[in-house]
Amino acid sequence: MNTILKIEHINYGYVDGGFRREILTDLSYEFKEGKFYTILGPSGSGKTTLLSILAGLDTQESGTIYFQNKDLKEIGLYKYRRNKIGVVFQAYNLVQYLTGIENIELAMAETDNEIPENQKEVGYALLEKFGITKSKANRLVTHLSGGEQQRIAIARALAANVDLIFADEPTGNLDTATEREIIQIFRMLTEKFNKTVIVVTHSNEVSKLSDYRVFLQEGKLIDIG
Repeated sequence: MNTILKIEHINYGYVDGGFRREILTDLSYEFKEGKFYTILGPSGSGKTTLLSILAGLDTQESGTIYFQNKDLKEIGLYKYRRNKIGVVFQAYNLVQYLTGIENIELAMAETDNEIPENQKEVGYALLEKFGITKSKANRLVTHLSGGEQQRIAIARALAANVDLIFADEPTGNLDTATEREIIQIFRMLTEKFNKTVIVVTHSNEVSKLSDYRVFLQEGKLIDIG
């Protein structure tokens, strides 16, 4: 099983009220291809900070991150975010004045990865896999339910033809039934498409269905099965 993402000796902290707070301390871990990971931990433990660093949205103070055995500094954070990963947010972060399919097409247009010429049809087919019919794909995203918007957000993350998906509390705004549906989509991404999915969550329902449950506490990652 190949490693897709590896972190070595990551440190991160900040000064608050004259005191330095350590968030991540000498953190090392490896994420394997085609697996579903959940990162758990108490509020304020640094889960979202860690995800932001892994996704290249923030930078560590020291330590190294490798994507497919290549240092992110060598790849460049801009190219890494543009071509290597997709990110799903709790608040969906879709472009609200666009339809579902237009959000997908926009993601395809913003990557340097190889994308089929018939982008719209590919986009419709991708959304169909996630339960978004063509008629719903043609609606403004603001006219869709929260669960439908999150499905489009996940499809958008995949549309750039990436292998690594990050998600920050992706079911936090959803009811229990919709949460289960989103979890099954993450499982499908790993089992059928060999994508690696890394999710920060407070939800035991999400974490118990992942391949690896990792607990962040006192700046360390601990496998909890």
